[in-house]
Amino acid sequence: MEASAMIKPKGGDAVLLVGTTKGAFLLSSDRGRKRWQVSGPLFPGHVVYALAYDGRAGRRRIWFSSTHWAFGTTLRASDDFGKSWTNPGSHPIKFPEDTGQALKQIWQITPGLENEPDHLYCGVEPAALFESRDAGQSWSLVRGLFDHPHRPQWTPGNGGMCMHTVLPDPSNPKRVLVAVSAAGVYRTDDGGQTWQARNKGLKAEFLPEGSQYPEFGQCVHKVARHPARPEQLFLQNHGGLYRSDDGGDSWKDIGHGVPSDFGFSMVVHPHDPDAAYIFPLEREMRCGPDAKVRVYRTRNAGKSWEPLTRGLPQKNAYETVLRDAMAADSLDPAGIYFGTRTGKLFGSANEGGAWQLIVEGLPPITCVRAAVVDGLRSAGKAGGARKPKKAARKRR
Repeated sequence: MEASAMIKPKGGDAVLLVGTTKGAFLLSSDRGRKRWQVSGPLFPGHVVYALAYDGRAGRRRIWFSSTHWAFGTTLRASDDFGKSWTNPGSHPIKFPEDTGQALKQIWQITPGLENEPDHLYCGVEPAALFESRDAGQSWSLVRGLFDHPHRPQWTPGNGGMCMHTVLPDPSNPKRVLVAVSAAGVYRTDDGGQTWQARNKGLKAEFLPEGSQYPEFGQCVHKVARHPARPEQLFLQNHGGLYRSDDGGDSWKDIGHGVPSDFGFSMVVHPHDPDAAYIFPLEREMRCGPDAKVRVYRTRNAGKSWEPLTRGLPQKNAYETVLRDAMAADSLDPAGIYFGTRTGKLFGSANEGGAWQLIVEGLPPITCVRAAVVDGLRSAGKAGGARKPKKAARKRR
């Protein structure tokens, strides 16, 4: 790893956005992805659960959400890879007063479709969906979901009642799928006006025998899909791996051939809709089974799984990977990355065939996002309204 005060990626470079419990780190590398530059921590002392890269319309924009014990939860953006940031007031996310709710955490920042470059989503805690139609300058609560009749009966998972997955459908701009822990999967087909539970076939194993397949109440950990085949979805449940071939209308079990069907992360290969990656965890210890670090990959939509271990610790490795701490870049061959709660960041430049330890000694890693920088530049500033405020930076 090559250290620098500020990363300066060029067009075609890979970029990693890493959120931790004590700030964010940005990394960049050329297409070879053998040596990495790193900057951070950005906003030291802030807990960072959500990061996103928005390369639509020629942007090079990083979205960043953090929570601080004194300042609460804020959303910022940078168009210069962390050299400057918008002020927190530039992108306010607030619950309307009539809801009686207050923002606790932003769990997911999701850019909208390519042909709607100013459309953004945020999934938050308490579980709700916000959207922006003006590149993040203003946000509105999606009332169709917030006012859903199921909502008063939703119960939080161990990590809180969070909306951690937001998946716009590239084939249908009115269709969006979300996942809530522990309420399950919901989908709108009319642009957010109405929402339906989409949990048929998903097991809630923690419920009494005979009631383990409810309409809602499943503890879904992550859902992923490839944009070229949006009707095919992969899901990591609280006990169970599943695939849907009909956009979430029904789910089938694909949790065969893995050491554990428990885990948090789920990532789809950027070029192959039938390839997906998971990090299985032992249920009680919440670490890799047999104290081994093993990523599992399917290349046939879950019919079989293979362990990917070359370069990864296979002894006394009690590592945990959280739901948003695994990502893939879009280079060819694709890069696969994951971060652990012990502050280790691993990466593979050949789709998981071999791994390297990119950096260690970070605070516990909560989020990893990967992107490839476009060669075009955008002249606009993040949010387009306020003068960016420089972030505090300190070398570890």
